[in-house]
Amino acid sequence: MSEKQRNEGQRRYDAYWAKQLADPAFRATYEEEAAKKDLWLQLVEARKTAGLTQQQMAERLGVSQAQVARIEKRGYDAYTLNTLRRYVGALGEGLSLEITIHMPEQDSAHFSVSTVPGL
Repeated sequence: MSEKQRNEGQRRYDAYWAKQLADPAFRATYEEEAAKKDLWLQLVEARKTAGLTQQQMAERLGVSQAQVARIEKRGYDAYTLNTLRRYVGALGEGLSLEITIHMPEQDSAHFSVSTVPGL
C-alpha cells in the first residue's frame, strides 16, 4: 500500500467518524459505551496493581469469584455506588476511584470513593 493510499484511507476514516460523532444521539451512545469501557479497565487495572487475583478480591469482598468477574466484565453497567465503594475498599489503603456522571441538561455529578480501613 502506498503512502498516498494510506493517507486517503486515514482521511476517509476521519471523515466517517466526524460525521458519526456530529449526530448528538450517536455521540451520547458512543460516550456512554466509552465510559463503561474506561470503568471496566480501571477496575481490572486497580486490582492487578494491588497484586490481587479475582479469587483474592472475592474473598475480601465476601462474594464468589464469578461475581468479581461479573463486576469486571467489559460492558457491565449494573454498578451501584455501594458496589464500587466496597470494591475500592477491598483493594487496600491508598487507592481511590473518581466517578463523574454527565447528565444532559443538568450539572454533572462527581463522586470520589477512597479506601477506608475496615470497609
